[in-house]
Amino acid sequence: MFNRARCQQIFAALASISLLAGCGLLTDDGKSEQKRIVVGTTSMPTTLDPAGAWDGSWELYRNIFQTLLSFPTGSTKPQPDAAQSCDFTDSANQAFRCTLKKGLKFSDGEPLDAKAVKHSLDRIRSIGSKVGPKDLFGSLDRIETPEPLVVVFHLKTADATFPFVLGSPAASLVSPKAYPADKLRSDGKVTGSGPYLLGSYKEGSEAVLERNDDYQGFAQRRNDGVTIRYFTDSAKMVTALKEKEIDATYRGLSAEEIKDLQSPASHAKGVQMVENVGAEIRYLVFNPKDPQVAKPAVRQAIAQLIDRGALVAKVYQGTAEPLYSMVPKGVVGHKTPFYDRFGQADPNKAKKILKDAGITQPVELTFWYTTDRYGASTAAEFAELKRQLEEGGLFRITLQGKPWKAYQEGYKNGEYPVFGRGWFPDFPDPDNFIAPFVGKENAVGTPYEPSEILTDLLPKSRREGDRSAVAHEFERAQQIFAEDVRLLPLWQGKLYVGAREDIAGAERALDPQTAMQMWELYRKTSW
Repeated sequence: MFNRARCQQIFAALASISLLAGCGLLTDDGKSEQKRIVVGTTSMPTTLDPAGAWDGSWELYRNIFQTLLSFPTGSTKPQPDAAQSCDFTDSANQAFRCTLKKGLKFSDGEPLDAKAVKHSLDRIRSIGSKVGPKDLFGSLDRIETPEPLVVVFHLKTADATFPFVLGSPAASLVSPKAYPADKLRSDGKVTGSGPYLLGSYKEGSEAVLERNDDYQGFAQRRNDGVTIRYFTDSAKMVTALKEKEIDATYRGLSAEEIKDLQSPASHAKGVQMVENVGAEIRYLVFNPKDPQVAKPAVRQAIAQLIDRGALVAKVYQGTAEPLYSMVPKGVVGHKTPFYDRFGQADPNKAKKILKDAGITQPVELTFWYTTDRYGASTAAEFAELKRQLEEGGLFRITLQGKPWKAYQEGYKNGEYPVFGRGWFPDFPDPDNFIAPFVGKENAVGTPYEPSEILTDLLPKSRREGDRSAVAHEFERAQQIFAEDVRLLPLWQGKLYVGAREDIAGAERALDPQTAMQMWELYRKTSW
């Protein structure tokens, strides 16, 4: 198994014991009633093909596809899933070898062997979807299959984070017979080997998951199946929870809705809220293709004006906290470079920044946000950002919103001067809060190539097997982010699962990548 000594201290916050609001969710008599669980979420998949999504679609993928490695609840390093064992075979961290379990097969009966693994990962790079996870495999050179159950990944450079990538839904394994090598699957069906099979799927409505009797992996399923209901309106989702139409809910709740579900009145209706330590972050992206945003003084003035404390207090009401770095609290190397550089919000300092750059007229900008990905609070958040930036007369902000699919295409094509994004970790390592945002092709669609990060800091950190020893490199990378202000961190959120009082397992349902492991949920028989 992947048993090297590195990575043991990473992301300890995400492995912390959950804090419970109310009572009842941790108590059960050791028995589980095998009934279907219904879960509500606003995180709809953009595609059913894992080669075409690097977003909240991963939540579904985690439950219907296998990966070579995975992150069981409470783990801080990858553990075997479809693999029997995995490890680097060289001291340079450039050759990673995995041996698969015997007898694995996909739901179409095809064997899950080394050739299937190679096919699954090669097609991600061959297809090269703009909104797919290909950039996570930037260090991968080639894949060899020396034996039917042995796969060897040869890396271009040292990359101690590569096992983490293999443990993410980006590396979901698919049947070569069902998934073309050069294009995305488009028939609306799924062929996987995960804990559940996709019994049926109605886009924008629901996904029905059935137990996969042929599954061989780490997940211990505690229910017979799960129905995921997709909502575009979180208020309707909360109502469904209160009215017992769904058993649990996750993602997309506004601060007001969280407070409501934590109230005694909701407890009286049989609803409990589970609070989890989180590494979810929100940030702004500046696109230098826009002539105004291309001016460093404009970006710096925005960074100087935004009052994160007021934003969090007004919009998120204690369910989030101000964030002054792209690397959040609880992650190795976290610092506060944006606070160190800009301090508290100060209109006079912002005005001087613009004046010194020869900008004396109000700067007109359009801020974009997605209307249906991060919940109802997003519109209120951008309204507050607009208020703060316009209050002193330095900016004139126009707000525009689009549904996620169209929004994603827009920012990937470089159409938005300033836009908001959320980030949920692909894997528990500080690298994942720096590397995805740099390079000619990156996760936000705006080329950003800071040479020190790309040629020195990231390569050096990836040679280090002990991931707790890379703090210095990531502290420096955070300073560079604050100097360039190409990205502006806003806040770090807590994670909440709302559940009926007869549902157990909610405190274990979120993995370190914040995807819900549906198999952890079950109905208590003794309630």
